Amino acid sequence: MDAAIAHRFETEFAPRIVDTIAGIFDGHVQAAIIAADGSHPLRVRLTGTMNEHLRHHPHPLHIDLTWDEDEIENLLTMHESDAHFRRYLEAIPRKLRNWQDARPVDFTSRTQADPSILIGGLDFNA
Repeated sequence: MDAAIAHRFETEFAPRIVDTIAGIFDGHVQAAIIAADGSHPLRVRLTGTMNEHLRHHPHPLHIDLTWDEDEIENLLTMHESDAHFRRYLEAIPRKLRNWQDARPVDFTSRTQADPSILIGGLDFNA
């Protein structure tokens, strides 16, 4: 991916994803940007201390989200990128439910079946 596009995604768009996810969980789930390195793309990491009273799975929440590079490039080069991205941010609560339904993850108890989970190749469809 073009370095300027990667930098723009990391500085302008990824923080908005982090803020949106953190706001959904009212501080119970932390979202952080993990910068790209030579072997991994930029990730948004979701972590949380498990709620023992509601515990569904054996491991505390530890999920990495990554987006398809072509999707990032398309988003950042489209004419209405900010409006499109706002619609994506509004869809994140629904997307989180879909991710949870498709994987052994429980956001309410902040637990998951595996020690870490990668949800990769994401797009920006609302």
